[in-house]
Amino acid sequence: MIEPLVASTRVRSAYASSEHLKWLEAQAIHIIREVASQCSRPALLFSAGKDSVVLFHLARKAFCLGTRALALPFPLVHIDTGHNFPEVISFRDEIVKQTSAPIVIGQVDDSIARGSVVLANPLASRNEVQAVTLLETIESWGFDALLGGARRDEEKSRAKERVFSIRDRFGQWNPKKQRPELWNLYNGKIAKGEHLRVFPLSNWTELDIWEYIQRERLALPTIYFAHLRAVVPERDLLVPVTPLTPATSPEMIEMRMVRFRTVGDMSCTCPVTSDASTVEEIIDETRAALFSERGATRRDDKTSEASMERRKREGYF
Repeated sequence: MIEPLVASTRVRSAYASSEHLKWLEAQAIHIIREVASQCSRPALLFSAGKDSVVLFHLARKAFCLGTRALALPFPLVHIDTGHNFPEVISFRDEIVKQTSAPIVIGQVDDSIARGSVVLANPLASRNEVQAVTLLETIESWGFDALLGGARRDEEKSRAKERVFSIRDRFGQWNPKKQRPELWNLYNGKIAKGEHLRVFPLSNWTELDIWEYIQRERLALPTIYFAHLRAVVPERDLLVPVTPLTPATSPEMIEMRMVRFRTVGDMSCTCPVTSDASTVEEIIDETRAALFSERGATRRDDKTSEASMERRKREGYF
């Protein structure tokens, strides 16, 4: 009598997960279409990470009729710090080539050349200063809304943010000046100089993302899956050995089987120990995870509990 009960429980669990993903997908597509209808010059932030891959896939679904895919009514935008993992940039370029999606690439190197970004030293992290390049790109192209893949479960300051998050004429975010969002009604009105950051994946979790990737069979950069990599243990993190984060001593280097839960700058993004080489295995790991992906992998979020909120107030994603 035990086996039929267990099987029945599994069937109900799978059905509940499927229905949940359908609801999340429908909500996200509704939000994307709202942006296209309310905003005159939107764009989609695309880093080639798992969340932006899902968001791009949803955007393509939102503007597809039958079997004939229509062109997206907005371009992709990637802020390239110049410190990205090579696997991620290669994947970005391949996706753009396969889909013929128009893309605007804002280069932090260009901001450095203009003098609007000044680094403490050549190897300094560019993760924080990319906000400057983002705001310059928004102004240069006249974007009035940017769709992003941020989720509320990632970090507590992101949990404060509305789906339609208004930014002032300086590109700054004020959590005390957000609009109510009742009954899935979104207000896209902005004053001159303001713009919106819109987050269709706000209500998704990391597990939702991976289950959707599995359901839709989406491709991802290879660094999301287990591979052998040189790292240096640093407190509770594994710092990858790269030209930007070299080991101070060869004796400190360890070869570990790792994967990345999130992709960001090489200067601040760390992998986690893992043997998960398939989406199914990653889903199992994610179910058992005790820390959020940013909490477990990002050096820039370790500086203080308010580090992300401070960056967001200054224009960060």
